[in-house]
Amino acid sequence: MLLCDVGNSNATFLDNHKFFSLSFTEFAEFTTERKVFYINVNEKLKTFLAEKPNFINLEPFFKFDTIYKGLGVDRIAACYTIEDGVVVDAGSAITVDVISNFIHLGGFILPGILSYKKTYAKISSRLDCEFNTQLSLDAFPQRTGDALSYGVFKGIYLLIKDATRNKKLYFTGGDGQFLARFFDQAIYDKLLIFRGMKKVIEENKLN
Repeated sequence: MLLCDVGNSNATFLDNHKFFSLSFTEFAEFTTERKVFYINVNEKLKTFLAEKPNFINLEPFFKFDTIYKGLGVDRIAACYTIEDGVVVDAGSAITVDVISNFIHLGGFILPGILSYKKTYAKISSRLDCEFNTQLSLDAFPQRTGDALSYGVFKGIYLLIKDATRNKKLYFTGGDGQFLARFFDQAIYDKLLIFRGMKKVIEENKLN
């Protein structure tokens, strides 16, 4: 089974147990005779994907209990196998979604960590610093690089903590493993979206 998650930055594949990503330039040249099940949040690639006869869009098949308007299919897929918990997908943006008894209660969106860094650099060249990923959130910083890191990581941490309310935390996405370390008993699963895709394929007997 070949699965494809087309995001805002790249296209990520799961080929049975093999996980790999392609840039959009590489993705434009990617060809296969196999059936490809995909989800897509990139509007620029919508027509490109629709014209590929062996690419099957899974979005119409998801049955997800939510009143949220405009919820992205990537967020739906990430939440689809979770009965109760908070799902954090930390990629180009950081999305946080709360699930209770398979019902989506709502969620919120933050810029991705790289976006924070780019924003600081635009404010001043003195703020163009690498983030300190070893920073402790328990003490006030004493230098600019750490102060920037603290402002970003502590802000993200507090918002997620406030949403958690003793629920289990599930992290995925490129920065998910890093953010998960700030929380006790957090679960990091880089394949969480693909698990949701597999579930909807099985429910609809598409394979």
